[in-house]
Amino acid sequence: MKNFLPTIVAALVAFAAATGACGDRRAEPPRYYGGIARRLCSMLPRYHVLQQPLDDEISRRAWTNLVTYYDFDHSIFLKSDLDRLAERETALDDELRTGNVSFGYDVYDLFCKRLGERVGYATNLIAAADWDFSSNETYRISRKDAPWPEDEEAARELWRKRIKNEKLAMMCVREIDKAKKQAGKKSAEARQESEEEEEIDPALSDEENLTKKYRQYLAILTEPDEEAILQHYLSAVARAYDPHSDYMSPADKEDFDMDMNLTLCGVGAVLQMDDGALKIAEIMPGGPVDLDGRIETGDKIIGVKQEDGEMEDIMWQPMKKSVRKIRGKKGTRVTLEIIPRSDTTGTTKKLIELVRDEIKLEDQAATGHVEKVTLNGVERKLGYVYLPGFYGSMDKKPGDEGYRSSADDVAKFLADFNAQDVDGVILDLRGDGGGSLKEAARLSELFVPSGPVVLIRDTRVAMPLTLPSRRTCACMKPLIVMIDRASASASEIVAGHLRDTGRAIIVGDCRSHGKGTVQTVMGMGPEKYGSMKITTARFYRINGRSTQVKGVESDIHLPSLIDSLDIGEDKLTYALPFTRIRKLEYPQAWDMPKYLPELKERSEKRVAESEALKAHLAKVAGWKEISERKEVPLEKSARRAMIEKDKALDEKPGEEADAADKDGKKAEKKSRRRRARTIPSGSDDPVLEETYRILADLAELAAGDEMPQGRVEWFNSILGM
Repeated sequence: MKNFLPTIVAALVAFAAATGACGDRRAEPPRYYGGIARRLCSMLPRYHVLQQPLDDEISRRAWTNLVTYYDFDHSIFLKSDLDRLAERETALDDELRTGNVSFGYDVYDLFCKRLGERVGYATNLIAAADWDFSSNETYRISRKDAPWPEDEEAARELWRKRIKNEKLAMMCVREIDKAKKQAGKKSAEARQESEEEEEIDPALSDEENLTKKYRQYLAILTEPDEEAILQHYLSAVARAYDPHSDYMSPADKEDFDMDMNLTLCGVGAVLQMDDGALKIAEIMPGGPVDLDGRIETGDKIIGVKQEDGEMEDIMWQPMKKSVRKIRGKKGTRVTLEIIPRSDTTGTTKKLIELVRDEIKLEDQAATGHVEKVTLNGVERKLGYVYLPGFYGSMDKKPGDEGYRSSADDVAKFLADFNAQDVDGVILDLRGDGGGSLKEAARLSELFVPSGPVVLIRDTRVAMPLTLPSRRTCACMKPLIVMIDRASASASEIVAGHLRDTGRAIIVGDCRSHGKGTVQTVMGMGPEKYGSMKITTARFYRINGRSTQVKGVESDIHLPSLIDSLDIGEDKLTYALPFTRIRKLEYPQAWDMPKYLPELKERSEKRVAESEALKAHLAKVAGWKEISERKEVPLEKSARRAMIEKDKALDEKPGEEADAADKDGKKAEKKSRRRRARTIPSGSDDPVLEETYRILADLAELAAGDEMPQGRVEWFNSILGM
């Protein structure tokens, strides 16, 4: 019976494609959406820093944004579809001003129709094809600049190669993993991680896994959601001004607020879509699910009932919509219909009632510890703080229940470091995409006594954001700030300020992300209209240089795995250009950069002699090669050799890999990696290990000095404070 499953599922998907996605329009905009569109047309030209009218040029950009949002790799639509849609390329501005949002729905409908056709063809092909992996065919994996298929025949040929590519990759991975398992070179833990990352069910055949994947793909992307369709369209219009302006539906504004507050009200589980249901991927400690104890990781949620409502079937519903049904106000009750993980048939169901509670998203909060590092025979205590984002309560004040502040959390670690008399501090901002401007200023205040932090220029004038005068700082020790290409916005403000005032050495990628713009969230009127996030100003460092596009350059270049990848503000569509203004007059808080020549010389010598760092740099080069790959072979031996070479990049360097288990540090550092997957950790993070050594060198060169009290008072007097 098992052999018939792919054919049966393929037939079901093809039927769904023919009767659903290819049918009449499945979603219609409510009438008040026209009012939202008109409000957007009024707000963007008025408040955006460019002060650009919503004209034909913006219309063309919005058209491109929306089409490529739905079909980023140019594999769903046909060239004839694009030609037909292009008839309205310069008309969107006029349509929106009249409240007409139909273009967003027309593109979505066409996408659903074409996707149904593509998936119907693909799943039938998966079930029926007898693959030949001996030919010298290749598949183009980088298609964002490729032309759209000329006709249906070209589209089918593209998808034939796509499915062949996936089938071949799965086959090669299975064979390689099986060979390693038989050779005893792959641990059970490593096998489990591999299967989780690839989302492959080992109990199913490759054909069944592929069919399952595309069935989910079709169901999730073609489920009508009027609010989501509008958001995609209006966001495409907003991003025609710059990539950080956005339309936020009421639900997305709620998500935004929760991210800033690091809290949400729900049941305390991380969910993922699995075969139409919501699978419990992780249970959050201390949440309602954890305290109740009846739900386990791997269980599936198929229904949700509010305390005064009926049970709602959520199978194959958009994940966001289902998750929002599970969330709710603190203290309210929700009943979940569960299929236990032990039941593979899906016939066993149980109802579990939970009381919603506030969940602290601690995985996104600052963490810190003291590390002991021995260099040149001297042991030093060094403080380390990792900050994944600049979060801060937007609707609470200090002292209020649930108040959160990233600066306050970092200050607590610094107080502990002072108590332990550390020799220096590392502030790790790698992977930190930014957040609250206020929190960025407050964080700088922990290290610099007073003065300007950043210049903010709106459509009229540049105004400095200035710190109040302080008699002392939370940290007076030598400081290193770590950055990578994912460090953006508020991270760049802090790194740039601490560098420009001579307070810190910058270590990491060649430069940070390069986001130098300010976004303001504005309501659009009635709550159901949602909000606009509009770029209203630009950031400038106090030296007059914008962080836009060029970011903050590192003083000591220790590349991460993403340093050479296609990442950064300059890679984003319609990014604002780099500019500069007149610099401010400001004193140096300290003179850390005077130690740079000696620090660089010592670090370069260690890098040249370190096997771990040489292996890391080889891995960086390997990742760069993979990222620049345009095509892959569809001949089995060549593809297997390529996959084996790629997988070798992730192998740990023997002896050092085992050292991470000591003192329980491996688990702690794995947790940090889950919070910021761009950052290697533990002994897999030679950049951090070398940064500790650089800080130890800095502490030695500073001869135990710290920013003296007299220096703080002098700094304030220079500024007239």
